[in-house]
Amino acid sequence: MITDPASGTLSPFDFNHITKEIPELKKIKCSLDAVSFKRPIDSSNMNTSSWKKMGDFIWKNFNNYHGFVILHGSDTMAYTASALSFMFRNLNKPIIFTGSQLPIGTIRTDGKENLITAIEIAAATKNKEPIIQEVAIYFEYQLYRANRTTKVSSEDFEAFESFNYPTLAEAGIDIKYNFQSFLPYPSEDVQYFSKFDNSIGIVYLFPGMDFDLMEKQFSLSSAKAFILMTFGSGNAPTNKKFLKIIKDFIAKGKFIVNLTQCNAGSVQQGKYETSAQLKKMGVVGAKDMTIEAVVTKLMILLAQYNDIKDLEVAFVKSISGEI
Repeated sequence: MITDPASGTLSPFDFNHITKEIPELKKIKCSLDAVSFKRPIDSSNMNTSSWKKMGDFIWKNFNNYHGFVILHGSDTMAYTASALSFMFRNLNKPIIFTGSQLPIGTIRTDGKENLITAIEIAAATKNKEPIIQEVAIYFEYQLYRANRTTKVSSEDFEAFESFNYPTLAEAGIDIKYNFQSFLPYPSEDVQYFSKFDNSIGIVYLFPGMDFDLMEKQFSLSSAKAFILMTFGSGNAPTNKKFLKIIKDFIAKGKFIVNLTQCNAGSVQQGKYETSAQLKKMGVVGAKDMTIEAVVTKLMILLAQYNDIKDLEVAFVKSISGEI
């Protein structure tokens, strides 16, 4: 983002502006090519078409580059990065997302270090192979697995966190890679999936919620799947009307995921009475996945599977280290 001098608001920009603001890019010892959307967008306007456009470009040019760095607004970066982690399976080179909290061009911008180090990581090799062979997010000296990452602050430079999985690398004077946290290097060929089905909904549970409103949401919705944002380790009300809404939706051959509202920890359906009924009815626990991973994984899998049982089997398996 840059500051519009006329309005004072932040607006998207193209890569030519970055090379002007960060001349150090010319000193990096690797060949760089840059491509921008014809009309850059704010990340709040990101959608599945944008993800497909990114993925298609990478796939078309996959064999022409050692790795890819994607500049992205921080607000929805974890969603886009998670989506690409499911679009590219058995990845054997880096796709690194980065961005900034302060706009490029401001004196204290964090974008300069983020971009330079992201490029260094994307170019890094060991035994002539890319060190990073997955989709990752680099932000404020930390490299995270993309589908384990959540934005946690709108003000701090430490904008992202991976609560349930260690970092892949930390950047100081040297870049220290945590090799034990890497995905196993792939033994199969890279696969690319670009179809999405976004017919999903999210229900955030809270004490005192009106189940009549929830019933209307479920009965009138064309969604094929709902994500229930539950309490603690996957707990929900035992209210009869609430349970009937869930039961009726599943009886229609549709899918419900139980995802905790907590940033850290895991869904453990059946541990308490307040989640045992959900498990019995066929609600599927999201384990320790992030909301960004659950949303994008569901969109990808709904486009692949029509049978609810096949969908469940695929959903509870780790595709790219998200579980």
